[in-house]
Amino acid sequence: MAAAPVWSVDPRTGKQREQVAVEATAQEVDATVRAAQDARGALADRTVRSAFLRTAADRLESAKDQLVEAADAETALGPVRLTGELARTCYQLRAFAGIVDEGAFLDVVINHPDATATPPIPDLRRYKVSLGVVAVYSASNFPFAFSVAGGDTASALAAGCPVVVKAHPDHPALSELVAAVLRSAAAAHGIPAGVVGLVHGFEAGIELIKHPLVAAAGFTGSVRGGRALFDAAAARPVPIPFHGELGSLNPVLITEAAAAERAEAIGTGLAGSMTLGVGQFCVKPGLVLAPQSAAGDRLVKSLTEAVSDTEAGVLLDHRMRDNFVAGVAERAELPDVDSPVTPGAGSQHTVSAGFLTVPAQKLAAEGEHELLLEECFGPVTVVARYEDEAEATAVLSRLPGNLTATVHLSSEEAAGEGRGPELLAELTPIAGRVLVNGWPTGVAVAPAQHHGGPYPATTSTSTSVGGTAIERWLRPVVYQGAPEALLPAELRDENPLGLPRRFNGLLER
Repeated sequence: MAAAPVWSVDPRTGKQREQVAVEATAQEVDATVRAAQDARGALADRTVRSAFLRTAADRLESAKDQLVEAADAETALGPVRLTGELARTCYQLRAFAGIVDEGAFLDVVINHPDATATPPIPDLRRYKVSLGVVAVYSASNFPFAFSVAGGDTASALAAGCPVVVKAHPDHPALSELVAAVLRSAAAAHGIPAGVVGLVHGFEAGIELIKHPLVAAAGFTGSVRGGRALFDAAAARPVPIPFHGELGSLNPVLITEAAAAERAEAIGTGLAGSMTLGVGQFCVKPGLVLAPQSAAGDRLVKSLTEAVSDTEAGVLLDHRMRDNFVAGVAERAELPDVDSPVTPGAGSQHTVSAGFLTVPAQKLAAEGEHELLLEECFGPVTVVARYEDEAEATAVLSRLPGNLTATVHLSSEEAAGEGRGPELLAELTPIAGRVLVNGWPTGVAVAPAQHHGGPYPATTSTSTSVGGTAIERWLRPVVYQGAPEALLPAELRDENPLGLPRRFNGLLER
């Protein structure tokens, strides 16, 4: 049987643009993984790794016009958004290059023998080593930052792990172009092209997670798809870490005092956040708890005006569009649900933004309104109107894990008066990032960033954004009683590489 073709599709028209590749067979997946494994040694030198990452960033920037054009043709996200996302991707690559140069990620700890300790301490030397080949499953909504050259790939390469990327079917042509740029950057430093493998096709993704040489995986996508891969990773004869970002409602709580103080500004800000990128951000606020009061009415009025002014937009593919239209229609039909601005189909290829309102008490217990507590991918949010603080707390207590949770406080509450500290404590257990008086869309690439959360937001406690994302692809190893002559340079007393470390209990920089 001939391999199935892989087509690039224009989401603005639904028409095929060009055949890009064919879906990889099991044999081709095996060859790609083995080529990645063979390239592992070329990443052993940290100096080579950091130089490779910087060259990759430089060459992606040099190819900006071609890459942005290809990305826009396949995603309809627009040149402005995509140019910014490419810049973020290049910044991320350089940031990881800096982390590799610094070396703190190796977490070097040295203890000399101490016979007086109870029990006695032998000579112990600990650091972290790379896991091996990493499988990366690209996201649809960030064709640069969470795809072939995105955070999973950048952090894995920084850790010394070759990658095999399963291309997302929504941007296969761009995936091929970006992979070619990364391979050209690798060649400039004597690294084999196999260090960045690329495969297409659903079955190829299944074969990839099962391959015995794949040591870990990173995924960004749906709960259903991510959970299936997570289960496959756990069911292997040798289970592997699976770092999946699956889905998030990203709740927002607006206090009565905050609404009274700045209802119009909050409504306008919410509209901008929930419609940004046609509502296709993983941190889009999907549930908003707003007071049932005059101030809450002002907020809803402001939100109505702002969302009404939002133009219809194109989703990443027609399957997502169909799911969005069906999903909002099913939610709108529930009892006591109103649509101040009706979301749904715009034209044949677009969707219109909107929001739904519902009494919060309908969400405070199990029942037919359970659907409103599930993510709906696209430009829609649910505003649940609460009568009192207890009702809002009851809804929050029913939420699963999220990437973010946000609280809008008044100036007095933000200064520590009232329930401000208590509300932060309520939100902390359900999210990986808790925001005060802001909006969750926009995930800064910074050392302190955490982009993850309790299940189903993610399948692990790690982050996919920020410097500590590198930790996913490393494991610690300790050498006990090893003579200096046998130790890797990172663990020798004289510290020839000048690494940050903890030496006999003291932190050395």
